[in-house]
Amino acid sequence: MSTQIDKDALVPHPHSGQSALMWITCKSGSMIVPAGQGSDYEDFKSMCTDDSRVFGFVRITTGDAMSKRAKFTLITWIGENISGLQRAKISTDKAMVKEVVQNFAKEFTFSDLRELDEDNIRRELKKAGGANYDAQIE
Repeated sequence: MSTQIDKDALVPHPHSGQSALMWITCKSGSMIVPAGQGSDYEDFKSMCTDDSRVFGFVRITTGDAMSKRAKFTLITWIGENISGLQRAKISTDKAMVKEVVQNFAKEFTFSDLRELDEDNIRRELKKAGGANYDAQIE
């Protein structure tokens, strides 16, 4: 049986600039459904365990001395203890998630908690973000 997705439940709320919401996640089984949301990145990281598959849509504030802006990223977490079948379904499940979550600056796939470091992600988003006025003073 193929995986289904509840598109209405997965509307990416962190896009609202007024929202305190920083991240939303979804998990997949026979149906891709919301798994959590929050305003603290550490809470998002706590959902990424060795026995979970998580798709996270995360807002990170980045920028330089001249401007700050919200950047969005799609993070796919694949825990170390995920079965081969579940690993194989990642790409098709992610494609369904990307039908709902379409606007993000960069996409990551991680399976090591060290890679989920917020500063690491912020650096990568800053590189993808275009003009960097801090380079003039470095």
